[in-house]
Amino acid sequence: MTVTGLWVALATLALGTVIGVVRLRRDGRVHEAGGDRLSADDLGSGLGARATLVQFSTAFCQPCRATRRVLADVSALVPGVGHVEIDAESRLDLVRRLGITRTPTVLVLDAAGGIVKQAAGQPRKADVLAALAQAVPDS
Repeated sequence: MTVTGLWVALATLALGTVIGVVRLRRDGRVHEAGGDRLSADDLGSGLGARATLVQFSTAFCQPCRATRRVLADVSALVPGVGHVEIDAESRLDLVRRLGITRTPTVLVLDAAGGIVKQAAGQPRKADVLAALAQAVPDS
């Protein structure tokens, strides 16, 4: 291997490492989302009375399974919160409309179906609960 080839290989390795670290730090982070509103027709299921957790998944997505468990736990824990899982491959129209680029992607909707928060990747339970605190009105 030449010296130039070695430098190219090292630069590629360094760039890959940086990209991996950045993606790992951003994975599952819940952030502000907005503008769009989803209806029961969009979801193929009714909205929760107080909020809805919408999960976009694919069949062979390993983190989607863990995300499903987290969202099911949260929806069971917080009264009036529904959980809807959507197969991204069968709902490409909705995926394109919302700009979903990876699975799992989680949307937190308020009672009217407005998208309040969004997370790409597997979110932590604490982050989902904190996002719900902003979506669910005080009772």
